[in-house]
Amino acid sequence: AQQPGTPLSDQEYHRFFEFLRITIQARTACQLRELYGCKNSLVQRLDEYENHGVIPPGPICSELPENPFFQNFCTFSLYRCIMKQYFLKV
Repeated sequence: AQQPGTPLSDQEYHRFFEFLRITIQARTACQLRELYGCKNSLVQRLDEYENHGVIPPGPICSELPENPFFQNFCTFSLYRCIMKQYFLKV
């Protein structure tokens, strides 16, 4: 355990900035989704990439008690963007 107030180690900095970089990319993908919608070819390519080449058909099941399912992957992705839960999986 590091002393409070001390800088991160090289390895800790690597993990910190890797997470930050991924989060910024997730926010950027959300901004594209919000601006252009799910029918945009770039947004669809991102959805395919996230799902190993295929956008899953709906409904999308979720373990979220407040939302047990979503009509389609786009609705699920919009929910993640709005709630800033970028890495939430179903």
